[in-house]
Order: sequence, then structure tokens, then C-alpha cells
Amino acid sequence: MSHDSKSKGPSQRQLRVGEEIRHALSDVMMRGEIRDPDIAEMSITVTEVRVSPDLRNATAYVTPLGGGDAALMLAALNRCAGFLRGRVGSMVRLRNTPKIAFVADDSFENAAHIDELLRRVHKEDRGG
Repeated sequence: MSHDSKSKGPSQRQLRVGEEIRHALSDVMMRGEIRDPDIAEMSITVTEVRVSPDLRNATAYVTPLGGGDAALMLAALNRCAGFLRGRVGSMVRLRNTPKIAFVADDSFENAAHIDELLRRVHKEDRGG
């Protein structure tokens, strides 16, 4: 195995499976199938799903729309992970449905912070 093949990103199959799982999770959440009271009324966006090379584990990056409580959301989604895995398994054709772990997607917050820093630098450069 060459050095280059070790540093590659995810395979096409990982990307495809991750995207299929993302769509399935989004559908389940949009339909309101989750009965957990902590998130029943919360709008949740699944921004990305990354799947391990062996397709046995998946990490779903989620964010609450409208600034809901991210910690509450994550706790509830991880409690519901078994149910969600079952629903995904019925929607996505795979030999084994991956175990799904939910983590907060803070890329939007990071982008907003970087944008704010750039605005400050630009303002200072203009003598403001």
C-alpha cells in the first residue's frame, strides 16, 4: 500500500452511504417520528453524516435550527439512536445498518466567528 492511499479521504462508497443516511435521518426528523419530548418540537438539521471505512459506524453532525439547546438535542438524539438506526435500516439498503452517534455541528458558529474576526480586521485597516 502506498503512502498516498493512507492519506486519502473517504471512499465514494462512504460518501454515498453517508449521504443516504443523512437523507433518511432528515426524513424521519421532518415527519416528526421522534417522540422524545426534549426534541419533539425542535427543528433539527442533519448537516453531514460520516461513515467509517467498514460502514459499521456513522457520525451524524446535527444542529438545532433557531438556536435550540444543542446539549439537550444531542442527549435526546443519542437516547433515540437505536430507534433512528432501525428507521434508517428500513430506508437505506445496506447489509448492516451502522451504529449512529450524534455530535453537534459547530461549523456554522465557527464560520460566523471567523466572519466577525475578518470584519474587525477590515474595520481596523480602514481606520475605524
